[in-house]
Amino acid sequence: MSARTAPLRLLLATEHTEQDGGAEAVALALAHRRGEPLAAVLPLARDAELEMVAPAAAERADAEAATRREALVARARGTGVAMDLRLRRGPQRHAEILDEARERSAGLLVIRRRGRRGLLANLLVGEMVSQVLAQATCSVLVVPREGQLWRRAVLVAVDPQHREPSLPAAAAVFASECGAALRLVCVALRDDLRPAAEQALAQALGDSGDAAARGEVRVGAVATEIMAAAEACEADLIVVGRHGSGQARARLGSVAREVTGRAACPVLVHAPAPASLPAKGS
Repeated sequence: MSARTAPLRLLLATEHTEQDGGAEAVALALAHRRGEPLAAVLPLARDAELEMVAPAAAERADAEAATRREALVARARGTGVAMDLRLRRGPQRHAEILDEARERSAGLLVIRRRGRRGLLANLLVGEMVSQVLAQATCSVLVVPREGQLWRRAVLVAVDPQHREPSLPAAAAVFASECGAALRLVCVALRDDLRPAAEQALAQALGDSGDAAARGEVRVGAVATEIMAAAEACEADLIVVGRHGSGQARARLGSVAREVTGRAACPVLVHAPAPASLPAKGS
């Protein structure tokens, strides 16, 4: 593989709770498949006031974090993966995760999603994860509690209005890495927009570099049709682009947010090149 199409450098962000089980399992499986060590970060919310007025409680929190760290490293060791895990303390957990991703030059950040799913995507994703999704400069893989490594099909959602040539190619890497089929869907809001969607789909199929990839055009509400397409092709990974600019939530498009909150399978929110590429010298 060329440097551009090589699998992205992994970083697992976890608090090692029940909700993190799927993200941990997927990250460990990817690292094991690649024969690589796994970088990880366990973010802790630092409460300066608590440390001052109740140092004993702060010490208990530190001890509990150390126990979680040891348990996670042991889990990785049990799967044959060497884990380089760092504890990071700060007033905002998402900021510690983002700083760790930058310092590690991560290309793919693996993080949990809350166990339930539904229409209230922001609430179901969780505030910490929402902030990471909105502000990360690398691709982010969001995994539900029961999420597993994909094996059947990877579905790419192609946006006819915001073409990202690197999106289908990146998805093709994830599909081939796990022996899954590559499927693409492009949704037109109305029937009169179907020709533009068909053109965008044809371009995306070419961008994927996968001669066996297949695609379809659907008409209707974008997130709803993406979910329907995922169910139809039994996709166990959905890949969407990140759209928007500016600060906080503005950087994560509404479709990406809704799909991430509703999907039963992992969702990869792809960062456009060059942000998704490994750093120089990697």
